[in-house]
Amino acid sequence: MEPRIDYRTVAPDAMKTMFQFQQSVGQTDLEHNLIELVKLRASQINGCGYCLDMHSKDALAMGEDEQRIYVLSAWREAPFYSDRERAALAWTEAVTEIGKAGVSDELYEETLAQFSEKEIVDLTMIVIAINAWNRLAVPFRAEVGSYQPQKKVPAA
Repeated sequence: MEPRIDYRTVAPDAMKTMFQFQQSVGQTDLEHNLIELVKLRASQINGCGYCLDMHSKDALAMGEDEQRIYVLSAWREAPFYSDRERAALAWTEAVTEIGKAGVSDELYEETLAQFSEKEIVDLTMIVIAINAWNRLAVPFRAEVGSYQPQKKVPAA
């Protein structure tokens, strides 16, 4: 598919704001591999090929296990995600698809059992950021496949 608009050059001020937001969101104590799983899951839901390409490559560069990436869309059925990761993935799905059912008290309590209040806010901001990137890349057809990770980042 051909890209429609190069939003990075057409709207540089808006992109500067997006990159500043992303940089701020990136300053968290959450585990790097957890963050990549969250970004991947939201991007799966949103059908964002560009972000799936980017974050799967980033996750692999951090040492994430390929099997966990392959099976991520069926994480509820797979035995190799921790309770903390499961809580993050459920939270990600609810926040990404917030218009369907909101975020239940039960899910909030399950998430709070795994994360501090600060970590839940950080997690939510990460979900907001990846959803924003998805909402740029999908309608403007960001080119899929050319992304290369800058460097290997150790998994937290």
